[in-house]
Amino acid sequence: MINPLYLPELREMLAEQDTAGLGEFCTALHPGRTAEFMEGLDAAETWAVLQHTDAEKRVEIFGFLEPEKQVQVIETAERGQIAELIDEMPADDRVDLLELVDPAVVSELMALVPQEDRRDIIRLRSYPEQTAGAVMTTEVAKVPETISVGEAMAELTRQASALETIYYVYIVDDQQHLRGVVSCRDLVSKLGESQTPVGDIMERDLVSVDVADDQEMIAEKVARYDLAVIPVVDHEYRLLGIITHDDVIDVVREEATEDAHRLSAVEPLKTGYLETPWVTLAWNRGLWLFVLFIGALLTAFALQRYESDLEAISWLVLFLPLVISSGGNSGSQSATLIITALTVGDVRLVDWWRIVRRELLMGLSLGSFLAVIGYLAAMLLHGHPVEALVIPITILLVVMGGMLLGAVLPLIFSRLGWDPALMSNPLVAMIVDIVGILVYMQVALAVLAGG
Repeated sequence: MINPLYLPELREMLAEQDTAGLGEFCTALHPGRTAEFMEGLDAAETWAVLQHTDAEKRVEIFGFLEPEKQVQVIETAERGQIAELIDEMPADDRVDLLELVDPAVVSELMALVPQEDRRDIIRLRSYPEQTAGAVMTTEVAKVPETISVGEAMAELTRQASALETIYYVYIVDDQQHLRGVVSCRDLVSKLGESQTPVGDIMERDLVSVDVADDQEMIAEKVARYDLAVIPVVDHEYRLLGIITHDDVIDVVREEATEDAHRLSAVEPLKTGYLETPWVTLAWNRGLWLFVLFIGALLTAFALQRYESDLEAISWLVLFLPLVISSGGNSGSQSATLIITALTVGDVRLVDWWRIVRRELLMGLSLGSFLAVIGYLAAMLLHGHPVEALVIPITILLVVMGGMLLGAVLPLIFSRLGWDPALMSNPLVAMIVDIVGILVYMQVALAVLAGG
């Protein structure tokens, strides 16, 4: 067996046209490992290596290549060969890949792809991004509800070579309406009763998703019901395709990455960090930085309103960072908890009052704890017992207000149909900072005037 750890060996075999060695390289290891060992090859060399194995193995290895390398191969290799590769790829994977390819190349390839596959690609590409239709594969095991178990097994044998995976067999009527589902295990267990109609053993209570459903909701449903596969239907309940667990994992990763970006006030990237053009990266980051910069200016304007008061009571400036950070940090904590809870389905909009009540109680308890420490610090630095009350009162109010705003704002965004993750931590902190300054100065003026 060859040792594929060294690229020079691969290049030497390519130069010598070592068909046997390259064929062994493509088949000896898991396709994912084979793709890893080819990372140092350019697109032409990669495609040349893949020519030394059969179509099925070629598609498997190609699927593990980095998306950038896949695009390079498709755009540089001979069009007829690539059309054959696309024809063999899973329906959902090839659609996702073609979205990254130069449209001119896609047009050339579409003319070479078989008509049935071409129609399938066009249909899948027509669905909006991040919907069930854009994620599903149309390669699904299905049989009529009128046939027997034995006939169903024979039909599956015929379909198997064209299917990406077979977890369940879906039962449909003449108009392709989804009637039920039966697992392959149940079919095999009934082989001794091969004349039994599949309609007698199928499960009729199905969990499905509509073709227009958002992918985040689909991931939640798959997790809730612990499914390996979920069928996709149209508004008339006709079976259109399935979404498999590997596609759901991709959705979860995509949504988690998107939420992480938004929580950090960065517009989500469509491609990898290093692959994103500098101008696009600057725009995605600069847009939110501009918003936060304007927020900081508003904070400055709020302080400017109290400039004369701060000059007269200069010791208040010492505690300004303490007040601002207490409110911003508490608001960011609440926002993160509520956004995460909304995402995983732990809370719903109808739970708003329970959320508000819990955050107010949490703000009261934690704010009181921090207020005591703040009062001790104020006494240490200022020494006046009455004037020092400004700090604990402000901290208590700011922490309670920060937690309330951090919890409520994501709920409002969700109610408006927006992604609650848009209410990012820096944005929450900015709002709470402005509110905190106003509260701080009003409490200070009230306490000092009373004193």
